Amino acid sequence: MGTKTIRSDAANQMMSAAIKFLDSLNTDQKVLATFHYLDGERVFWYYPPLNRHGLSLRDMNSGQRAFAFDLMKNGLTERSYKQAKQIIDLENILGPLEKEAGLVTFVRNPELYYFTVFGDPSDSKSPWGWRVEGHHISLHFSIWDQQVLSMTPFFFGSNPAEVRKGPKAGLRILGDREDMGFEVMESLDSTQRSRALIYDKAPWDILTYNSSKAMLPKEEGLPISRMNGNQKEIMMSLITEYVSQVRSDLAIQKLENLNENGIDNLHFAWAGPVEKGKAHYYRIHGGDFVVEFDNRQNGANHIHSVWRDVENDFAQDVLREHLLAYHVL
Repeated sequence: MGTKTIRSDAANQMMSAAIKFLDSLNTDQKVLATFHYLDGERVFWYYPPLNRHGLSLRDMNSGQRAFAFDLMKNGLTERSYKQAKQIIDLENILGPLEKEAGLVTFVRNPELYYFTVFGDPSDSKSPWGWRVEGHHISLHFSIWDQQVLSMTPFFFGSNPAEVRKGPKAGLRILGDREDMGFEVMESLDSTQRSRALIYDKAPWDILTYNSSKAMLPKEEGLPISRMNGNQKEIMMSLITEYVSQVRSDLAIQKLENLNENGIDNLHFAWAGPVEKGKAHYYRIHGGDFVVEFDNRQNGANHIHSVWRDVENDFAQDVLREHLLAYHVL
């Protein structure tokens, strides 16, 4: 059975925002900002700082930046849009911290975030998509015929996870998803906790990394079906934390799809000690739905978190149904 696509005002609003962004660019900028929809670049993604394809904020004027951010805003809620802007601004904090520690790293620059449009948003007969990517942000949306085909992979990270000094001391951009993970584990009895714990130590990073196709072992950990009512409520809040990063009309329909498939079939898995300040990891996995959270690096003060749809990342499942995937996948 194929993946459900989502009809809403989102597709038209994204189309309008993408066209305004592209129309604001000169010829050279447009060459950097656009790819054919079926170009292999569309399914490459990564979240560390690196030299990327696309048009960077550094190479836009103020008006073009406004159009670029408006495109990003059309895919997110007010809260997740604020988080994205905070993650970008965090480069201004991370750079001086690393310099103070004597670390030699990739340049930390809030202007090195790249905006890319795949395909032609004005062509209603063909699929198109957009991407926003830079250090600790990787957003991917695919649209076709007034439908949002895919909203994943959706990656947010934060380094530091908690700002510990300076004027923004105490800032925890992704703190809620970390706290809710601990809340789940702390609610479990000893038998449940033993089932949920899959590794004594947290992995160095999310296990799906930046793979174009998420590959994981069979579901591990504690099934939600083995949780009581209060625990299920906490789990539902945690799942919603990730799905509700996308704008509410898309998130509501995605959550309805998850409920139709059975939330009880999802599993919660944990790695590392259940102790704040120690390296830890969790995963929510059932069928095509995957969430991963890891906080191990930099003394457990560096978060990577991702929501993925195993079969339909980059709209691969929907495109397969339309026989387009055979050209590139």
